Amino acid sequence: MYVAPAARGRGVGRQIFIALEAEARRLGVRRLVLETGPRQPEAIALYARAGFVQIPLYGEYRDTPHPELSVCMAKDL
Repeated sequence: MYVAPAARGRGVGRQIFIALEAEARRLGVRRLVLETGPRQPEAIALYARAGFVQIPLYGEYRDTPHPELSVCMAKDL
């Protein structure tokens, strides 16, 4: 997810999350999982405010040669 710098601070990220969660629920999704990096503290804070919690690395991130570059998060719906 990316919000252009000019649009930041206006709740655009939160609105995107609301729409994504609504669609996920409509499709019967029970858990959302994402990956970001520690160099995106604003994104991590946004995800945490949206109810995501940090989880162990998953999938391709689990075996990465640089695990310190990934932060995985999840939210149960």
